[in-house]
Amino acid sequence: MNIQNIITEIEKIDPEVYDRLDSRRGTMQHLARWGGRIALTALPFALGGLFKKAYGQSAGSGVAAVLNYALTLEYLEAEFYTKGAASGVVPAGTPAVGAINTIRDHENAHVAFLKSTLSAIGTTPVSKPTFDFTAGGAFADVFTNYDTFLAVAQTFEDTGVRAYKGRAAELISNHAVLTAALQIHTVEARHASHIRQMRKARGANLKPWITGKDTGGIGAAVQASYNGEELTTQAGVDITKFASINAASESFDEPLTADQVLAIVKPFIV
Repeated sequence: MNIQNIITEIEKIDPEVYDRLDSRRGTMQHLARWGGRIALTALPFALGGLFKKAYGQSAGSGVAAVLNYALTLEYLEAEFYTKGAASGVVPAGTPAVGAINTIRDHENAHVAFLKSTLSAIGTTPVSKPTFDFTAGGAFADVFTNYDTFLAVAQTFEDTGVRAYKGRAAELISNHAVLTAALQIHTVEARHASHIRQMRKARGANLKPWITGKDTGGIGAAVQASYNGEELTTQAGVDITKFASINAASESFDEPLTADQVLAIVKPFIV
């Protein structure tokens, strides 16, 4: 177990993790002392205690449920990009290889972070489901056809952005966890925009953001991921009074409920 690597991965997601503990220097001093005094088998428990200090003070069952929900979605994305990167579906020798590998690494870091945080607050992380990225055959060539791969990636990223937004309010009792979740949320939004631009470079007719409830040409199989995005009234204000209908919908992302998200990902879980 390389504890420093784990800390480094978590620092990528939560740059303030050392502030939540005491300091980078203090944390590293703790880790150095552990290296000499604690048996290898005891290190996970010691590490859990360290992160409980950072994230666990006010975590309740609701927070744990949201984190396990987020972990399931991150498992989905991490395995999707890991398999995609290894499959050869991404054209070799193109910048796309680096982009997909980077997103893969981000998603795996999200998984590591969420599992560590759940352990820190005394909750067992959910197990990784078995995934079917063809969604029962709807995307049968997902790992052999690059355009299909990007279409599924876009759907996962757009859904992930809306999913985090939909449950952020349930984390408000734990400032540290809420902050970290929002930091993941913004990274998912950057992934979504980048994947959309990768599809556009392949000839797809879409923008880096969502217009109305348009799927970007993917079709009915993913429509549920986009339904509700067509709203043009926010907090009682009709945005079309100030902008076009398209701009009014594009200017605001809409959240998805947990039930909506679980229904969307259900075809991808065996």
